[in-house]
Amino acid sequence: MTRSGPRPFILGLTGSIGMGKSTVAGMLRDLGVPVFDADAEVHRMQGSGGELLPAIEAAFPGSTGPDGVKRAELGAIVFGDPDALARLEAIVHPVVSAERGEFMDANWHEPLVVFDVPLLFERTGTAGLDAVAVVSAPAGEQRRRVLARDGMTETKFEDILARQMPDAEKRRRADYVIDTGTTLEATREQVAAMVETIRKRSA
Repeated sequence: MTRSGPRPFILGLTGSIGMGKSTVAGMLRDLGVPVFDADAEVHRMQGSGGELLPAIEAAFPGSTGPDGVKRAELGAIVFGDPDALARLEAIVHPVVSAERGEFMDANWHEPLVVFDVPLLFERTGTAGLDAVAVVSAPAGEQRRRVLARDGMTETKFEDILARQMPDAEKRRRADYVIDTGTTLEATREQVAAMVETIRKRSA
């Protein structure tokens, strides 16, 4: 699609691990808002036949196979190794950026689009965004959710938290805060109110 007319309002969606960001992204889609999910794109491109596999295999031999990236092997390489993680990100980020450009081309006529980016503040930054929504929940609820995941340990959880900006700081920087430490219906109402406000602003 050719880009013509004013661009959409671009909302960044982020939140620390276990805060319910994926749930909120689903609610946004239910409201007809196009959502670009950076993580989902990475998983797709690292899956069987994915375009990232040759570069990842070259940088980390033995980390891919017929079904795509061997997540356990690649995770063992980059876990706790900032240099290895930086090499992986240098492979992944440019391709994701190109996919995001195609997403914008396809949705240029929309009043609102969302970029779902887990490490928005920590890595990609807020340049080009019109506002940021942070998904948040009480620390105890966050811990309960994360430790219930398969393969998660206290050590892994603490390492992930150490690499993420504290939730309080994310909330401070946010234009909108969506609280998922309540009922799904209450969260859905918050999301709907936010979308209505933004659509009115961009009308």
